Amino acid sequence: MKRRTFLERIGSILAVLGITEAEWLSLGNHYYQALAQPSPRKLALLIGINQYPKIPALSGCLTDVELQRELLIHRFGFQRSDILTVTEEEASREFIKTAFLDRLGKQAKPDDLVVFHFSGYGSRVKLETSPETMQNALVTANASINSQEETIVNYILEETLLLLLRSLPTQRVTAVLDTSYYAPTPVLGLKSRALPESVGAKLAAEELDFLQQLKTQKLPSTPIVLAATSNPKQSAREELFSGFSAGLFTYALTQYLWEFTPTTKIQVALSYMENSLSKSGSKQQPALLSSEKNQHLTSLPPDGIIGAEGAVTAIEEDGKTVHLWLAGLPPQVLLYYGVNSRFTLATTTEELVLRSRTGLTAKAQISQIEGGNSLQVGQLVQEAVRVLSRKIHLIIALDTGLERIERVDATSAFAAFPYISTVVVGEKPADYLFAKLQQTPSRYGLFSLSGELISYATGEAGEAVKSTVQKLAPKLSTLLAAKLWRLTENQGSSRLAIKTTLEIIDNRLPRVIMQRQTVRNFKTETSIQKSLPTPIVPIGSRMQYRLENQSDRPVYLILLGLNNNHTAIAFYSWETPEEPNTADTKPVLKQVVIAPGETLTLPQTNTASEWMISGPASECEHQLIFSTAPFNGTLTALNAAKYSTDEEGPIGPLLNSLDVVQALLQDLHNASALKTDMNGTAPDSHSLDVNNWASLGFSFQVL
Repeated sequence: MKRRTFLERIGSILAVLGITEAEWLSLGNHYYQALAQPSPRKLALLIGINQYPKIPALSGCLTDVELQRELLIHRFGFQRSDILTVTEEEASREFIKTAFLDRLGKQAKPDDLVVFHFSGYGSRVKLETSPETMQNALVTANASINSQEETIVNYILEETLLLLLRSLPTQRVTAVLDTSYYAPTPVLGLKSRALPESVGAKLAAEELDFLQQLKTQKLPSTPIVLAATSNPKQSAREELFSGFSAGLFTYALTQYLWEFTPTTKIQVALSYMENSLSKSGSKQQPALLSSEKNQHLTSLPPDGIIGAEGAVTAIEEDGKTVHLWLAGLPPQVLLYYGVNSRFTLATTTEELVLRSRTGLTAKAQISQIEGGNSLQVGQLVQEAVRVLSRKIHLIIALDTGLERIERVDATSAFAAFPYISTVVVGEKPADYLFAKLQQTPSRYGLFSLSGELISYATGEAGEAVKSTVQKLAPKLSTLLAAKLWRLTENQGSSRLAIKTTLEIIDNRLPRVIMQRQTVRNFKTETSIQKSLPTPIVPIGSRMQYRLENQSDRPVYLILLGLNNNHTAIAFYSWETPEEPNTADTKPVLKQVVIAPGETLTLPQTNTASEWMISGPASECEHQLIFSTAPFNGTLTALNAAKYSTDEEGPIGPLLNSLDVVQALLQDLHNASALKTDMNGTAPDSHSLDVNNWASLGFSFQVL
């Protein structure tokens, strides 16, 4: 099902809360600013439940708690003693209520900062007081009490939680809810955090009494509530990553807060997170909920807050081996983050060399010491060199709904492709799913992790597994190419000062719809980004990118992307050689270069090269990749394809996408010039230096 516009997705929530679009957009401070402000005390209550009695277990809720705890401690200065975690069987309705009242309600003072987090199932329940309507509720560890006569559910109503948050004596309250309430129909792919409604179930009388009690109290606080979904019928999902599972929303949120500076607006944070979720194969769209329509946190964070990819969590006795927490790396990158990748300590020139990694934790050794070893637990670490294997595969998960012989045939058929690996769904991380079409079980197809059928990636009714897989060859090559260019994403860690703006050109001035920039080399006051979650571009619009090179070196650009049908596209800068004696001179591609301090519009503003958005409706993804060295190999690969005259426009099909991306990675490797001092790096790896490349992702919808 295609996405609706942003206003359609968020409008129902805003209407219920009495918030206008303009008021929502004016919320200039999000979770990051709330956390980073100076405070007499910072308190947190973090709840995660994987194991429920008589309910299918979740996998990522305890990791969510860990992600939040490490973020609060190492990024925002929380004391461990001020963070209470309530997990598994401890997270009963009664204990959660008691923990909230005793830990937050009684201890919080007017100037304190309070953070609440919940990861677990949500559901819907009818109240006896209003049997016609359903209420959202958080499912606790003691979810229900069954008797011969009736089922009593020990849920915490969402309304109860919002009133509890409002009852706190401080204005600085932030809640994160990684849950959802409408259970989806059975689908392939990611695990949902929503339970079906229990028919005939009754809410515990104690919960109703407590709700009525809260309604009679004075509620001084106006909390910020960040929710995992914006559409009431969307599902909050979790995914198996590299050695761990986590909620997609919690991972995207905490990774964003590790890397980015605090002056971005809340809609920019949501846009970034939605883009991250999309790259994980999910259509989930996070949202801002609010109990009051006028909500501002006006105090700016300290100037010393800097972005990072992780922190030092322990130092071994030799003084040179450290343990790292690396939750600041983009999720699509973490799985392939190679040995000998390098980090710098954020406040010194010392380098750490990655030696091993398990999940979100890693071991590294210090490579150079200047003026004595200044390693300390809690120091932030920033990416310096990213090492990626040259042998990264596209991973296809085989659905458990396939018969044994079908899985055997699929495994054999996919093995014919040297760049494809297969796994059983749910056992290891995967990129896509191979399964039967639910509407037509005699057909096979390729699906995203969220269960969305990939366009032009299905077989015919009754067709054998092997035949369907063989037909997928061009699509598989394109999807692997997209996976590889996404691994270059480094908006948070790049040291090249680049700003990119996507604009619609109308009769007057260009209108900004999305902006991305590297953040490590910009001053805080200039680091303002503009965006809405999934910007909408009307069919027929004239588009352009405005590219600002604020570094001290010329930079070169390659633009690659996917359309809605997962067809690869690229930007082509055609040039006709000056050979007046040749009547049929064929255009060739030239480098796109931006001089230091200069701004370039792409495509150039003339009728012949304008970029017009045509139908049908689609979702587009662009990756803008900048380098300090020319993309010689990439242009050679692009020139190798045979283009028709009709395809010689600024944005056109990418015919040999995998060859082009492999050449691009080699160009970035060559630009980094690290071969002489990266001793120990395997020859089958690419080593990319953050000083020499920047890669920024854009996603938008065409309607």
